[in-house]
Amino acid sequence: MEKKEVKPYGDSNKSKKEEVAQMFDNISAKYDFLNHFLSLGIDKIWRKKAVNMLREINPTKILDIATGTGDFAIQSLTLHPEEVIGVDISEGMLEKGREKMVKRKIDHIISMRSGDSEDLPFDDNYFDALTVGFGVRNFQNLEIGLAEMLRVVRPGGKLIILEFSKPKRFPVKQYYAFHSKYIIPFFGKTISKDASAYTYLPESVAAFPEGKDFEDILMKLGYKNVGAKLVAGGIATIYFGTK
Repeated sequence: MEKKEVKPYGDSNKSKKEEVAQMFDNISAKYDFLNHFLSLGIDKIWRKKAVNMLREINPTKILDIATGTGDFAIQSLTLHPEEVIGVDISEGMLEKGREKMVKRKIDHIISMRSGDSEDLPFDDNYFDALTVGFGVRNFQNLEIGLAEMLRVVRPGGKLIILEFSKPKRFPVKQYYAFHSKYIIPFFGKTISKDASAYTYLPESVAAFPEGKDFEDILMKLGYKNVGAKLVAGGIATIYFGTK
């Protein structure tokens, strides 16, 4: 039985891609604050762990997909790359990200570009490494997006995917269930004024093919040395693979 597509607003006249772009435009002003507030700040630790997994290949060119306001791109500067490009379909999020880069005086290294993860405007084998944080579950066509990611990374390059998952063990499982059902929608709605955006988040996590199912998709598409590392008791997972 085919899974029902999960979209932020459930508008039959709009694609998931269009709704996701609209949602992030709507919440862009409050996104950074809510992200850190709702994750109790540990999202920063997750990104640091993920980026450290790229250290072994010393990447000089890095692509960050679904970059949002560029937090993952900024974290990747600890690897001392020459060029980092952040791509997103939400112009609202990109504008906030560009302001952040200028303010931190890192806009000469990190550029923020509008782009579709399923049709990336880059040559084959251009990047040494690719990151995506909490973005693949928003892809309209998951396998097309993952295949595009692999296309633009050079042979031997590494791809890191940080995504929410569903904790399986007590007490993290019970805490996460409560947090995602009550805390995230309440504060998300109150602060961002967009109720749908923060009910969509737990719904999209629930629908995502996590763990071994996701690893199997990566291997089917040609990713090599695929693996996964749970963080925060399974609230999130860092998936990795090479080309």
